[in-house]
Amino acid sequence: MILDGNAPQAIAAAARAVRSGALLGLPTETVYGLAADASSDAAVAQIFAAKGRPSDHPLIVHVANAEGIAHFASRVPDFAQKLVDAFWPGPLTLILPRLPGVATAATGGQDSVGLRCPAHPVAHALLLACAAPSDGDEAGGPPVWGVAAPSANRFGRVSPTTAQHVQDELGNDLLVLDGGPCGVGIESTIVDCTRGVPVLLRPGAITRAQIAAACGIAPLSKEDLPTATPRASGTLEAHYAPSAKVRLMDAKALQTSLDVLGADAAHIAVYARTALRTQSSKLVMRRMPDDAAATAQQLFAVLRSFDDEGVKLIWIETPPASPDWEGVRDRLQRASAA
Repeated sequence: MILDGNAPQAIAAAARAVRSGALLGLPTETVYGLAADASSDAAVAQIFAAKGRPSDHPLIVHVANAEGIAHFASRVPDFAQKLVDAFWPGPLTLILPRLPGVATAATGGQDSVGLRCPAHPVAHALLLACAAPSDGDEAGGPPVWGVAAPSANRFGRVSPTTAQHVQDELGNDLLVLDGGPCGVGIESTIVDCTRGVPVLLRPGAITRAQIAAACGIAPLSKEDLPTATPRASGTLEAHYAPSAKVRLMDAKALQTSLDVLGADAAHIAVYARTALRTQSSKLVMRRMPDDAAATAQQLFAVLRSFDDEGVKLIWIETPPASPDWEGVRDRLQRASAA
């Protein structure tokens, strides 16, 4: 069931559902999440079951504001606090030391927890409603200080960026708050803050340069500090994959492949910045924006639309090597590895 996320009665109903231990489809500025009370192991178990996700693969906990950190993390290093001050609310997840006995299932049993404060107004309203003082049974249970919310799709598949994507993926019975298309379109940047320096575990809309400028320390890559790297969402080699096989190629290789197939090319979708020639009328062609942020915003929706067209192969022009494209490159490399 899809409800208008801008309606106060929908927010109230969704908060009651979360407080009672149910699942919820939740819009954020990055992608839609499958949300549940992060402190309830039983509620979190439903997320793993619905997604088909391994229970040791940790979930990100979403909080209403920076004050929510104290309910889940035992400490916040100075450089991490600077990142909170600079980028929350926003598409940045920080891995912090976890308070003992809190969100054990959501963190996959690790002694660290990933925390994010989303900027989407519907997500913010829901999180505030969940954490509001209880008015008894009508409120649907005690306050919920944070919700675990991985992307609302089957494990390893393309993340949803509209409420309809969530319903198509997980069925009509799931309550989904509709907050419109996601503005960022790819998942949050993840920075590990548990080892004395910032370590970038997953690139996203917030870049390495922005992280360095905000906290005064250039983030390391996980390859620079491989020992004791926390497990984190969306960092498996193969992830974010449509049903069709994804292949990345430069523009020259794309044009050569189209020329070789000629008029016989079929069951193929092409997503490229470069204008390409083809003799086939059976191809699905879509132009990739020249801007990294615009490409990120539409990427997952485009991949889903190619699956809807029934193609078997998706050929994508390799994104530029510039820093602003790092998040898009990451998602496409993982999609092509599936």
